[in-house]
Amino acid sequence: MSTYPPDYRYTKDHEWINVAGDAGTVGITAHAQEALGDIVFVDLPAKGAICKAEVPFGTVESVKAVSDLFAPASGEIIEINEALKDAPELVNSDPHSKGWMVKLRLTNPEEVNQLMNAEQYEAYVAAEAGH
Repeated sequence: MSTYPPDYRYTKDHEWINVAGDAGTVGITAHAQEALGDIVFVDLPAKGAICKAEVPFGTVESVKAVSDLFAPASGEIIEINEALKDAPELVNSDPHSKGWMVKLRLTNPEEVNQLMNAEQYEAYVAAEAGH
């Protein structure tokens, strides 16, 4: 069984997007949160902000480092995960569900088709790790 939800799409920067209609929920993968370690702060843009695919939209801070969050697709932020303000550790404990970061209204849904599926992402992570 895969660690990565099969209906999500994945980026080489270790973000995921789960599309429903013209909206997509975005977060970081289990692999990314494991590499980062304990997450202590998530800096997200305000509702209404515009994201462009492959451009940073926020940061995630762990005990090890601060890392940029790259948008997997272009769109307008329609919701942010307010729970992460008080409980950034949700990204560690449940990165593919409760640890989501933003929801986007997609301006170009076709961009998502360029991303990896779960099987391709697992192979990418394994290749990156040298396995």
